[in-house]
Formats: sequence, structure tokens, C-alpha cells
Amino acid sequence: MQANLMLLLAAAIWGLGFVAQRLGMEHLGPYSFNGLRFFIGALSLLPLIWWYQRQGKLQQVDWKLLLWGAVPVGVLLFIAASLQQVGLLYTTAANAGFITGLYIVLVPLLGIFLRHKISGNIWLGCAIAVSGLYVLSVGDNFSVNFGDLLQLIGAFFWAAHLLTIDHYSKKVPPILLACLQFVVCGALSMGVAFSIETPTVSNAFLAWKSVLYAGVVSVGIAYTLQVMAQKHAHPAHAAIILSLETVFAALGGVWLLGEELGSRALTGCGLMLLGMLVSQLPLRWLLRSKAFT
Repeated sequence: MQANLMLLLAAAIWGLGFVAQRLGMEHLGPYSFNGLRFFIGALSLLPLIWWYQRQGKLQQVDWKLLLWGAVPVGVLLFIAASLQQVGLLYTTAANAGFITGLYIVLVPLLGIFLRHKISGNIWLGCAIAVSGLYVLSVGDNFSVNFGDLLQLIGAFFWAAHLLTIDHYSKKVPPILLACLQFVVCGALSMGVAFSIETPTVSNAFLAWKSVLYAGVVSVGIAYTLQVMAQKHAHPAHAAIILSLETVFAALGGVWLLGEELGSRALTGCGLMLLGMLVSQLPLRWLLRSKAFT
């Protein structure tokens, strides 16, 4: 129960993070905002790294492999985060949260290329989620919102990012990999920011609340909660609880940003959430539950 509550808190923090990301761009460009939040996120992990070091959990680190893995992981994170942040200029926090959450379904599908087996519930969940995406994002004239399209492309990169982390986290300490990927992503983001944006210290101070939330709370605190909770939580339960991030993104958008969700948007979001949940539950469990109802 304690682990599940920690995961629920992490999901709430990440979901409300979409609100902070939108508010932050009132003063900063998308790349400037990402650069600052990921650098702050990397710094916020240093106390946890120190604690792991004191516990003797960071012994015999293959630094060459760690650096070799941090680069592709950081580049994928940069692409995914950039698409998400730029997309938020053109779509709502609710849409962004639900479409980004599709990575939960896309991860096992992309695993086909790694010769992973795909169970029936994955295909069923994918079909339901895609139908929800259509209802949410495709208009009456079959046009797709540009921001939603960026979020959808970003979901594929979030899935690829997760698979890459899964590969390297088995070989190097995940906490060090996480910290270094934030540094790589932050450096790339600031490089683009100074090329096409005009970041200033005064604007950074104006957006300090959003930047600190996105950097310290979303990255540092939520990541720590996830790491601690997943030591005791069942992986399937963890995935389902963390998928509720999309719900908190929608609630935050309505509550804090004054966004409106019509019946069509609610239907699409509901179908997408159902698809995400179905993809995480064994098909035999779903059939057995249906038999009892």
C-alpha cells in the first residue's frame, strides 16, 4: 500500500507537470525551459546519488559504458521532450498528457523489433487507445491538431527512450544514467535555445516557479519516489498507477489553466486511458473479471 501511494503521488506530480510546462512558456521559449529544467533535475539527483554512494550501491561502475549509454538516452530524451514542449504551444495539457501516455502501449509494440512477444491484451489495448486518439485529435474534416501530432510523434520517442533505458539500466546504475541523460538533454536544449531563442536571466526568474517545479519536483522528487516504490511494487501495478499521470494532467489543465473538455474530448481521453490500462492487464484476468460481472 505504501509503495502504491508513492507511485500515485509520482503520477500526480508528473501529470501536474504539464501545467508547469505550459505556464513556464509564458516567459521562456520551449528549449530554454527544457534546458533549465533538465539541468536543475540533474542537480536535484545529486543528494540521492550521494546517499546511494554512502549505502555502497555505486561500487564498480563501468564509467565508459555509462557515458556511452548516456549519450543515446539523452538524445532520445531531448527529441521527445522537445516535441512535447513545442507541442504544448498548440494543444492543451490534457491532450498532451493523454497522447504522451500512449508510450505505455507503444513500448511493447516497438519491442517487436527486439523480438519481444506481444500478448493479446497489448493488441486489444492498442486498438482501444488508437480509437480514443482518433476521437480526441481528429476533427470532423479529418484534420489533426498540429500540437497533438507533435505529441503523437513524441510518444514514439518516449517509447524508444524507455526501451533504451531498459537496455542500459541493466548494465549501469540507473540513477547515474538518469542524471547524465538529464545533463545531455539540458545541454542540447540550451544549445538550440541560444541558436533560435533569446533566453535571458530576467525571463528565467519570471518563470522560476514553473522551472523549479518541473526540475526539482517532477524530476528529483518524483523520480526518487518511483525508484523507492518500485522496489516493493509489482511491475504491472506500477505501470497501471503511473499511467494515471494522464488523468492528473487533464485535471490540472481544467483546474489550473481553465481548459475545457467537451464530450468528444472526454470520450477520447476515456478510451485512451482504458486502452492503456487494458494493455497492462493479463488478458486471462480481464476475461475472468468479465465472467464474474
